[in-house]
Amino acid sequence: MKKMKRVVLVVLDGVGAGWQHDAKRYGDEGADTLGHVFVEAHPNIPNMTELGLLKTIGMHPYGEDDPIGCYGTMTECAAGKDTTSGHWEIAGLTLKEPFPTFPNGFPQELIEAFEHETGMGVIGNKAASGTQIIEELGVEHIRTGKLIVYTSADSVFQIAAHEAIVPPTELWHVCRIARRLLKGKYNVGRVIARPFIGNPGSFVRTGNRRDFSVDPVGKTMLDVLKSEGYDVLGVGKIEDIFNHRGLTQSNHAAGNEACTDAIIQYMQKENWKGLLFANLVDTDQLSGHRNDVKGFVGALEAFDKRLPEILKLLGDDGMLIITADHGCDPTFPTTDHTRERVPLVTWGLGLQEGVNLGQRKTFADVSATVLEALGSETKLDGTSFYPEIALD
Repeated sequence: MKKMKRVVLVVLDGVGAGWQHDAKRYGDEGADTLGHVFVEAHPNIPNMTELGLLKTIGMHPYGEDDPIGCYGTMTECAAGKDTTSGHWEIAGLTLKEPFPTFPNGFPQELIEAFEHETGMGVIGNKAASGTQIIEELGVEHIRTGKLIVYTSADSVFQIAAHEAIVPPTELWHVCRIARRLLKGKYNVGRVIARPFIGNPGSFVRTGNRRDFSVDPVGKTMLDVLKSEGYDVLGVGKIEDIFNHRGLTQSNHAAGNEACTDAIIQYMQKENWKGLLFANLVDTDQLSGHRNDVKGFVGALEAFDKRLPEILKLLGDDGMLIITADHGCDPTFPTTDHTRERVPLVTWGLGLQEGVNLGQRKTFADVSATVLEALGSETKLDGTSFYPEIALD
């Protein structure tokens, strides 16, 4: 089989493809991010449709013709529905135990230790929507200087602060202190800095968000490829999710437009060989968590318009994979992630067309495929589908 020189892997954050078999255990039975968005708002995404994205949810509005890409869905094996476990599994590392969650807020002993280490007070300490809690507590935060600490259904310790009160670099330092304290039974998946600006009634979160993840608990395809001499390029919050491990270069662009620019800039470099791994967060952060169907559609359509730029740069020996890390159904009665299968779409000039890859048993099939496509003989979790799509 012909090997690929480069793989571009794009994670459309939160773009689920229908609730999976164990969704009821997570309170997510009936969730269907992409399906519900399509039925309710009919996004105009002709390029991803041509690749097969809507085939992953049983839809194809352009008749019975097969798409030019190969398509399927993947089921998450890790016990969770968060960014970290999803991306790690995509990268070949499946978590056996879920990260701890704190739906009733964090224990007082932990909050007191955090206040002692930072010298700053805390308000909030509950599960909440990020946009709602800054409206609720933003004025008190500005008046007192106390940090807004909150969580969600995911394993996260989030710290919000107005940039005029706590500058981003100081907030990031505070997050590093929290990361150091969150060990053992408090070992949450991510500490997230959530800076915001503006005035009461019109607070807006900024692009200075940073995620402070735990170190991957085992080897990922990023580690493998870097150790074998490949380029491993991260775009968006990839470097945060993997705690800066396994990357040769990274561009921490904020927002889908800037991330797409970064993808294209990397692809325009001559003679790079390996993996470009990008996360496009707007569907999740700006829309899914806010039950904003219109915004979700806008994010999908904006990326779709720029997709031809990426396809044009792949060349004869490049492969594109589009998938997601979990669901975040904006039509669902919560603002949390949803336990869903995720779409799987792949295309390249050196690949077959229209292959139905079926329902894959794990997200890790992506890493197995990437490693085989690039010529690595290392085996991690998952089963490669590269033999199903490669041209002889």
